[in-house]
Amino acid sequence: MDAIRVSKVTGVVLHKGPRTSTGTLHLTAHHIIFSYDGDSAQELWVPYPLINLVTRLPQTFRGRCPISFRCRNFELFSLYFDKESDAIDVFESVKELTVAISVTQLYAFFYTPNPSNTASDGWTLYSPREEFGRMGVGTRSKAWRYTDINKDYEFCPTYPARLVVPTRISDTTLQYAVKYRSKGRIPALTYLHWANYGSITRSSQPMVGLTNSRSIQDEKLIEAIFQSHYSPESRAASAPIFGATAANLIIDARPTANAMANTAKGAGTENMDYYKDCRKAYLGIDNIHAMRDSLTKVVEALRDAEALAASVGEDSDGNTVVLPVDRQALRKSGWLRHISAILEGSLVIVRNVHIKASHVLIHCSDGWDRTSQLSAISQLCLDPFYRTLRGFQVLVEKDWVSFGHRFLDRCGHLSSDKFFIASPENTGGGGGAEAAQAFFASVQNRFASNHHLKETSPVFHQFLEAVRNIQRQYPERFEFDERFLRDLHYHLYSCQFGTFLFNSEKERRECVPSLVERTTPIWDFINSEPRRTQYINPDFKPELDDPSRRERDADQGVLLPNPRDVRFWNELYGRGDEEMNGRYVAQLPQGVELTGPVENAEDDPAVPHLKVLRDSPSPITPLATLPPVPPTPPLATAKSMVELGTPPSARAESLPQSKSQFLSSPSSSSLRPSHEQGRQRTLPLSPSSSSLSQPDFLSSAGGGLRSMWGKLSSNASNAFSAVQDAYGGLANDLRGLNLGAGPSSGSLSSPVGGGGELRGHEELPAWGGQPTEAPRRGTFSTGSGFASNPWATTSTRPPRHIPSIYDENPWGTKSTRTTRSFDRDPLITFPNAYVKKRSVQ
Repeated sequence: MDAIRVSKVTGVVLHKGPRTSTGTLHLTAHHIIFSYDGDSAQELWVPYPLINLVTRLPQTFRGRCPISFRCRNFELFSLYFDKESDAIDVFESVKELTVAISVTQLYAFFYTPNPSNTASDGWTLYSPREEFGRMGVGTRSKAWRYTDINKDYEFCPTYPARLVVPTRISDTTLQYAVKYRSKGRIPALTYLHWANYGSITRSSQPMVGLTNSRSIQDEKLIEAIFQSHYSPESRAASAPIFGATAANLIIDARPTANAMANTAKGAGTENMDYYKDCRKAYLGIDNIHAMRDSLTKVVEALRDAEALAASVGEDSDGNTVVLPVDRQALRKSGWLRHISAILEGSLVIVRNVHIKASHVLIHCSDGWDRTSQLSAISQLCLDPFYRTLRGFQVLVEKDWVSFGHRFLDRCGHLSSDKFFIASPENTGGGGGAEAAQAFFASVQNRFASNHHLKETSPVFHQFLEAVRNIQRQYPERFEFDERFLRDLHYHLYSCQFGTFLFNSEKERRECVPSLVERTTPIWDFINSEPRRTQYINPDFKPELDDPSRRERDADQGVLLPNPRDVRFWNELYGRGDEEMNGRYVAQLPQGVELTGPVENAEDDPAVPHLKVLRDSPSPITPLATLPPVPPTPPLATAKSMVELGTPPSARAESLPQSKSQFLSSPSSSSLRPSHEQGRQRTLPLSPSSSSLSQPDFLSSAGGGLRSMWGKLSSNASNAFSAVQDAYGGLANDLRGLNLGAGPSSGSLSSPVGGGGELRGHEELPAWGGQPTEAPRRGTFSTGSGFASNPWATTSTRPPRHIPSIYDENPWGTKSTRTTRSFDRDPLITFPNAYVKKRSVQ
């Protein structure tokens, strides 16, 4: 090929990990091949699509010209050349061979297995009718039907050709409902639980917008989904059966802030005033950009450890010194926190479907990233079939390949020349002008459009690492081992097979030349012997998944993983477990705040409505406000959001203990219904506290301000005490106490002070307000036994209230005025009692 400037270079030094070797470098049309000197060593093969970053470094002190390679499977190695011309030729050749502008240029369209694979059913491994029939669609349950409305992919280009929808919903209704969902991805069935009629459906976000748009067809579609268990043996709808739960959930995988931002763009989230028999919860899982940045920090920590080891030098045997990875940098990456959040959300779905026999609708923004993660992991925990080697392949084909995960964009198969960096010092003998030209070209390359790079994200890798953490917690419940997952990750980026090359089922079928005829599916490679035998887990015990087991540890084959027990997949990163995770389990990752449940639009922080904006912050109750309960053993599973499906009455009686570190101390006000919370509403995204009192800002304002306010309030207290003492007279008789020097029973001496009740602090008229009417003169004996106060005023007009520093403390501190203790007089507290009694008499 013209792109290959040099095909073979001898005397090349390879630095990979702790090993330094010498050999020959070969450049082929699809691979970099390094042959070690000596027949005993194995060759190193690197497919070009696997390369993530190539950097041509300055010349070393020994006169060698290095080129460093970073691969997508986290392998790092460097090649050292004796001649700079060889380094330049290799760098430019690899750049030309790696950067592809079309999918048909990738290795999968040229790969021919040798020897041939013994398995040949990879393209037909997943059949929608066969798989959904296994779940009971059309047999065990008649509430669902197949539809070919998308057979030509005009209904929804990113959905599969065959969908499963409720029987009650016609294709005409779907034609209207499709307009209300982003990218036309309507709610469609992806799983029907084997133990009951609970279901998992998936979709994209609704097109609500700032105008709070709604779709009757979309509401009827979701209502039919959530009522599919009423009479599953019949195609017609009927009334709810006895024992039917109302714990149905709409899972919005996004943070509430992201949902609000999408509302401004014309999309948003469901208005729960329009959806019956369900509630909504936000999982707070970050978007693809946050995931990409998080994994980049992990890679940088690994790269820094390699660079530090290279700077230290070599040991006595000539090998590079191995240094541990900075675990503090790994923790700061937030990667484990994202894994924990995904497992937490999946646990909510598992419990809601299996324990509560209810339905769950999952969506994020477009419904092909976080939705696929949550849906696939939930099914992996619910159905033992998906934990077998063949079942896992069916799961990937159904929820990832068929439902339109964008493998081409997320994996970055069409690599960019931005991944190739040449240092200005390595420009050769062209002088300063050529070096400056190369430098400005590098700067221009960095400021060019990064749209293609912004679409990349390790979504499927994150799914595999979450599966690996579940597999580590339940080592006897998976038929396949860790190596199977690692090889799947490797071939996700190698582009050797045609399974993960496109964004949708439509693109795969319309590919020219034919994808099925020109490429090999990865499942044929995995299911062929002897590789299939190598992937079998020797500790697998299928009898543990028997639903008829009655032992103490029986779980009916449903796994409930612990979201806090997550660790780095050290085998994937090429490191030891202790090196990546430490000898002991360190502080568990802090997850995101899970918000819910949301039962109406007023409680939803992501739905704009005038009442909430006018009155007060939204009363959405974060899950962090659950009341404290005694701690559970360390091995118990997380239950932070697992009770989202519990009816409000039962939720106050039995509340679970969350195993997630990020669920903080609760507030009891969150358990009240929305109409009872009233003045005790909490902010939607702020952590709840156990007290709803206003913060004391004086505690941080210094002693001077507190002292000044103390003096001011003390003087005011003395003034009010003097005024209250002047109101003696009748108030003294009413309370049966001798407060002044006057007689205990006598007529009032003046019209101003006579007959006035000793009013509390809040009852005094504000300065500048109209004085209340003075009571009539008279005497009243405390022993007379009267049930009413004939001298009480009958005026019910409330006094005008003007804020004053004497009756309100703007800083929220307690007044220093000491009040006198009196027996409570019901006649004073309720001045209208006399009027009511007189009217009765």
